[in-house]
Amino acid sequence: MFSPAEVAKNYINIGKGKANQTTGKMFLLAILAGMFIAMAGMAATFGNVYVNKVVGAAIFPAGLAMVLIAGSELFTGNCLLIIPLLEKEITAAQMLRNWLIVYLGNMVGGLLVTAMAVFGGTFDGVYDAVIATAATKATLPFASALLRGILCNVLVCLGVWMSFAAKSVGGKIAGLFFPVFVFVVCGFEHSIANMFYIPAGLMEAARFNAAADGLTVYGMLVRNLLPVTLGNIIGGCGVGAFYWGIYLKK
Repeated sequence: MFSPAEVAKNYINIGKGKANQTTGKMFLLAILAGMFIAMAGMAATFGNVYVNKVVGAAIFPAGLAMVLIAGSELFTGNCLLIIPLLEKEITAAQMLRNWLIVYLGNMVGGLLVTAMAVFGGTFDGVYDAVIATAATKATLPFASALLRGILCNVLVCLGVWMSFAAKSVGGKIAGLFFPVFVFVVCGFEHSIANMFYIPAGLMEAARFNAAADGLTVYGMLVRNLLPVTLGNIIGGCGVGAFYWGIYLKK
């Protein structure tokens, strides 16, 4: 495996490559990541309903595995771009451009898979659980959503970091698995996953005329995605800045 110091050094070039991609390529790769996370969220939903939360949490890391091994761009993992920024290898404008394009692409991919699954009848037997999950997320207090977002992306970025330490596909999956498992089983908030969970609940509620208190587009965008995204940025950048300070700062 690569040592933590080597991972930090290697990520500088990885981050530069991400920041210098063309807009079209970046957006298409982001759509793929949004789709991968949504697919993992779907499978985890069935694990939660038919077995228990621990099984659902054990399924969800498949999403990050697809993101990192198949190749795509995930907003939460890209918060580690703070590392090449602090090394002055990319600019703040490049980092923010990447975040914006990738965030929007992730949303497109997540909504695409969600719509196909919902209107294809995938959740017809568990739609009540899908709606309940979405309603819970859309009615979180701002501070709770923010703090859960911070904790979530500390773990997601640690999963990305640990996958970069491995030199084999199996090692990468093993490295990312446990941090992602921990964040899901603890109920932390991942902005891109929520681009599946909450729209799925909204669509199912519309299909089955099953209203849920607080489950609205406003609740999704303002009460959840806004604080969770801010928390994800704080948590992910915190991990990157911490390791930069330890291993790279002159």
